[in-house]
Amino acid sequence: MRPGSRSLTQLSDLRFSAPAEYARALRKAHEATVSGTPSPHLSPSLVKSWQRSLALGINPDQHRPVHRHEVSEARSLSAGHRLAAVMPALSQLLADETATGRHLLIVTDHQGEVLWRVGSKQALKLADSLEFVEGADWSESGVGTNAISEALVTGAPAQLFSAEHLVRTHHDWACTASPIRDPLTGEVVGVLDVSGPYESVTPDSLRLVRCGVRLAEELLKSVPPPVGAGGRTGSTGGFAGGRSDAGARSQLVLQLLGDAPAAALDGGARRPLTLRRAEILALLASRTQGWSADELAYEIHGDAGTAAAIRTEMHRVRSILGNVVEANPYRFSSAVRVVTDASIVAGHLRDGRVAEAFAAYPAKLLNRSSNLAIGFMRDELNEAVGASVRTSGDARLMLQWCTSDMGSSDTAAAATAAALLGPHDPRCQLVSARMERVDRELRA
Repeated sequence: MRPGSRSLTQLSDLRFSAPAEYARALRKAHEATVSGTPSPHLSPSLVKSWQRSLALGINPDQHRPVHRHEVSEARSLSAGHRLAAVMPALSQLLADETATGRHLLIVTDHQGEVLWRVGSKQALKLADSLEFVEGADWSESGVGTNAISEALVTGAPAQLFSAEHLVRTHHDWACTASPIRDPLTGEVVGVLDVSGPYESVTPDSLRLVRCGVRLAEELLKSVPPPVGAGGRTGSTGGFAGGRSDAGARSQLVLQLLGDAPAAALDGGARRPLTLRRAEILALLASRTQGWSADELAYEIHGDAGTAAAIRTEMHRVRSILGNVVEANPYRFSSAVRVVTDASIVAGHLRDGRVAEAFAAYPAKLLNRSSNLAIGFMRDELNEAVGASVRTSGDARLMLQWCTSDMGSSDTAAAATAAALLGPHDPRCQLVSARMERVDRELRA
């Protein structure tokens, strides 16, 4: 019997006995399905996931995932994540760091952002070529259909082989993933994934991942619950929220969204900030370990920056707000709890409250700033809100996003809303007209 004439069940039997033949058949099914002719060799649930990914703008020929954080930032965040306590045991059970090791142990947070990778140098190098790195978003909206995204969508273990992945550059891989749940609340706190070349997958791969999840969930029973949901005590969207604790004596509120930055200490009068000082305070709020004067000088002024200029600005900040900033390195005082409007948006996203995040997000971060570092933070937060809106399944919210300044060019959200409501729904007409204008401007 030719591979093309096999049923889905018969073809699946080749996954372990003849993986190369199975991969070839899947690639043919992939090409047919992406071209608009769904193949019987792919499960309906997988095809639906592909369709959602395509509607979100995922290009099968483009493997670049969304990066929620830089690698160094994600590694810093992982140290404060609740799952950090179970990583040694998971590594001992599932990782292979020997010179000949072929698979990777991956653990993500509850949104699919990669926080840990453990494996051989060879396996890590292969993953680097796909940007399968710490900080990368491996959810459906981040990189299309994969085992991690399926585990997040279904809440159950998933295994994807070769061309069952939507993105073609992933077709040499097989991935097995399962959600890790809080043993007390049942909420997903992360995803455990084992990935490698498709020839390395065995019938025991899924069993081993399930064992790893059971081990992690058992160990989590003795790990204190995190501050806030999602298992992360650090930042989201580039905002750490200061070096705060329950005993903080003061509270500094920073308004950074929009073009009128301001600060208020302990509920006092709102004090306008110059754009430069707002940029400095935004950078201070972006990481808890602080910045040296030279680092801040480079981030703010580029190669022309000097530490003396930063010290002058810090003096002016203290003259307005008091001793809220410590020196060597510069960071917010441990006696001050820092809250920014951007961190409030990020907190809602972290806890899965997408509508609340959008409601708290009236404008982009420091709209008038042309600073490169601020621009990265601005784009990161905007993409995080947009991606959450696109995957919310709420067509009304998507339409509101598309008609806002922040989502005015989000054609993927418009397409997803139209797919949910139907292209002729009158609520889609204004968005369609705006997206057509955006297309015309891009072609001009």
